[in-house]
Amino acid sequence: MSIIEIAPAVRRLGIGAALISCSWNACTEGGGKVLKSASEAIKGVLTLAELRNHRVVRAYRDIMWRLGIDPTKVRPSSEALVRRVLRGRGVRPIAPAVDACNAASMATLIVISVFDASRIRPPLTLRFARKGEVFRDFSGRERVLGGREIVLTDSEGKILHLYPYRDSASAAVNEGTREVIAVAYGAPGIGVGKLLKAMTSFREHLMRLCEGVSCSEAEVAR
Repeated sequence: MSIIEIAPAVRRLGIGAALISCSWNACTEGGGKVLKSASEAIKGVLTLAELRNHRVVRAYRDIMWRLGIDPTKVRPSSEALVRRVLRGRGVRPIAPAVDACNAASMATLIVISVFDASRIRPPLTLRFARKGEVFRDFSGRERVLGGREIVLTDSEGKILHLYPYRDSASAAVNEGTREVIAVAYGAPGIGVGKLLKAMTSFREHLMRLCEGVSCSEAEVAR
């Protein structure tokens, strides 16, 4: 059975996704070194002036305009992360899986989410929101959705992600998490290869931080 599905209306826009499940025994390294290394790497190849016209960033920005979201006010999460680094603010460690997710997103510029697998019920579906659904962010603020937004939900209808820029707190990873599901989101012009590269990068960074890492084969939905 597929773990992730794309609703037909979203598929018609050219938006796909890739997913990987990972578990581990224990994490022995803090994420600071991984994040610093990823930050230095991105500073070596991109400037702030070049970021907005990068092909991957441009693809997310273009679909956001089509969805009625102004990407100059609300950034795709990968762009927001890299923009922070290029402005010299840095990225603080949170938890190993989150740090691996952030490092992979910086390395590939792909929007990636990571969720505590014990707190969600697959299959996951990337679909248009239903008018009146409520999205709750990490600060606890609620937003009533109008129906034009694209969301990732689990089989119980829990909203996990507001595409392509914000995760909810409903399945957040913490220090006690030992199994996660990571999702890489596409956009028109972002091919499957880039999504798979993002999932590979996530796995490799997680293996730098944790022992006994075991990951599934990446699943692609489009």
